[in-house]
Amino acid sequence: YLSSIKNIFKVLLTSVDTKTQQKSLTSGKANFCLDTDEEHVNFAKSDELNRAHSENREGPDGPLKFELDICHQDPEYKSPAPLPHAQAKLITSWEAGWNVTNAIQGIFVLGLPYALLHSGYSGLLFIVLAAALCCYTGKILIACLYEENEDGQLIRVRDTYEDIANACCKKLSPSVGGVVVNVTQVVELIMTCILYLVASGNLLSHSFPYVSVTEKTWSVIAFVTLLPCIFIRTLKIVSKLSQLCSLVHFVIIFVVITYCLTQMDQWSWAKFRMSLEFEDFLVSVGVIIFSYTSQIFLPTLEGNMKNPGEFRCMLNWTHFLACILKTTFALTAFLTWGEKTKEVITDNLPSFLETLVNLCLLTKALLSYPLPFFAATEIVYSCISKDNHSNYRSPLLALTVRGSFLLLTLLMAMFTPHFALLMGLSGSVTGAAMTFLLPSLFHLKLKWKKLSFLEKCADISVFILGFLCSLAGIVCSIKGLLEVFGGVTNQ
Repeated sequence: YLSSIKNIFKVLLTSVDTKTQQKSLTSGKANFCLDTDEEHVNFAKSDELNRAHSENREGPDGPLKFELDICHQDPEYKSPAPLPHAQAKLITSWEAGWNVTNAIQGIFVLGLPYALLHSGYSGLLFIVLAAALCCYTGKILIACLYEENEDGQLIRVRDTYEDIANACCKKLSPSVGGVVVNVTQVVELIMTCILYLVASGNLLSHSFPYVSVTEKTWSVIAFVTLLPCIFIRTLKIVSKLSQLCSLVHFVIIFVVITYCLTQMDQWSWAKFRMSLEFEDFLVSVGVIIFSYTSQIFLPTLEGNMKNPGEFRCMLNWTHFLACILKTTFALTAFLTWGEKTKEVITDNLPSFLETLVNLCLLTKALLSYPLPFFAATEIVYSCISKDNHSNYRSPLLALTVRGSFLLLTLLMAMFTPHFALLMGLSGSVTGAAMTFLLPSLFHLKLKWKKLSFLEKCADISVFILGFLCSLAGIVCSIKGLLEVFGGVTNQ
């Protein structure tokens, strides 16, 4: 069951559930946006448009303050003013939270009980630590979008991950940083889309075993249901799909936890392991850490919020609640099955519950697909349109880009051998880079003079952790690939 997902749990140290890179515009003083064709608003604005309208930015009427410490904002926080002649359907803090929840509550949460099997008590600590680290890197990434003006007030001078990279690498080359970041993002997002398509085919084949259809044929059937993604033009629609996806995810978690609670008489803390196998422990840490990744989408989400001042509060609460939910889920499931815990926890369920959860997972996979797909296509669309303003407003170009990427994900899902291992290898590089390495590096580069000693130490520690995770993931993935290809050669 779920053979492709199981392979990923064995070799994948990094995986992102993913994650929209939409570039849109929020309002500062004004509480409205000018109405124009939504197709004209790109997920990531070109630098030319950004410079052309940067002089129109205004701040809010007053500082933003929150009573709770968890919702604390910088007192001089400013949000950008709307672009003239552009319309963006801004999202609420709740909608942004659903997108983040969709990103950090992916299908890999089903592997957390298995991760506890190989990490023991330290796994519980890592679930909490990973939530704190990923929340922190998300905040420092957004901090890189802002600079102080002459009055000491923070204003948003950058809009995307690409803009941050270009700002850090401007002495080396004006655009080399943005190119590297965009390529990294697109690779990671497309690989995630393919994973959802492969998982959908696998889930369908196991949900309907009496139908004599191959797994690849089921993937094609799943692909047909995803064709409407070509016509999704705004983050608002993606947010609604993310909300439905998160609700389905909660149903899955509720079913598993409820069943585990009925087996409380079998629980024993003695099931936790004290000794650790290093390689299995690394894989477990990777599954735990990268089940929280959402950094790829955060600049877009913050820029599209009606009230960007609530972003940090939203990020705190989503990661806090995700930590509570994941800890509860992983702990109850592991206490129920102990040493018999399987790589995908649904394999431990009774057959009637397994079928129900399979269908829920299929729904979740299909609803998760639009988020990384839309992000990847809009990044490419923005790069193509950046130097050609006549094409920037072309609906035909947008449909062509989306259609091409949709077809690309199907072809790679159908014909890529050992996809799980290859994704583990690419994810070890792209996932760690986008989640730990680049946010900490960019923060140090842009804010070095203003950071305290402890903040510098924190950023350096995160960078080192990201490097070690990436290196370990690469080693495990290459080892898995060598074992597979070595076995094929011997045969």
